[in-house]
Amino acid sequence: MNPRRASIVAAGAGLCLVLSFAASNLQGPAFIAGLKQKAVAARDEAGGQGVKVAFEDRYGWLTRHPILSGGKGLDNATRTRVAARIANVPGIGGITWAREGESGRVATLHCQDDVERILETRTIRFNEASARLDPASEKLLDEVARALRPCVGSIIAVIGHTDAGGFAQANLALSKARADAVRWALIGRGIPADGLRAAGVGSKQPVPGLDPLDPANRRIEFSVISPAPIKPTPIDTPGPG
Repeated sequence: MNPRRASIVAAGAGLCLVLSFAASNLQGPAFIAGLKQKAVAARDEAGGQGVKVAFEDRYGWLTRHPILSGGKGLDNATRTRVAARIANVPGIGGITWAREGESGRVATLHCQDDVERILETRTIRFNEASARLDPASEKLLDEVARALRPCVGSIIAVIGHTDAGGFAQANLALSKARADAVRWALIGRGIPADGLRAAGVGSKQPVPGLDPLDPANRRIEFSVISPAPIKPTPIDTPGPG
């Protein structure tokens, strides 16, 4: 690729990123900040000072389903009261307590293991330097959708990766576009859109042990995490994490 063409590709990739994230960057943080302020006030009114309220999931995406942690020394009645007050804040979709040692992360589900087994020896493929799915991957996507279907209702993250060849900005845009393509392919196979998240990390996370330039780093990965319960119950409020 000549330098002029490379600069055009990089500029186009940057524009794609700006357009892709503009809406969430402008509106999402302000909305979540307002929810967090109300949630913290509800926590304090319920006597839950020291309880941490996180409005980001394991990938850093903003969420209306906060994860509570901490609150060492609070009894179960207080923890349940704190959870109930926060869950009743308008705009919050439900809460959960982090289990001890999870640092705010929620548990993965068996569907992820099933998908990983399917993709152990096969790869979702795309046309060269494109986000257009290779027709040969259609049957593989059918299998992936069947494996994910039992976990509908969970958050299913679709993460695109590239190798380290070329420009980092273009790789990031391509990995996100490919993740979006897989997300839409799964929607077309009956996986609800509201539970699917698409993200691209470019070449930042090569396969352990592989040269970052190895083409085998070009891949799609999935992560399935359990949803927050709509209303907290005593069984959802274990000891402080």
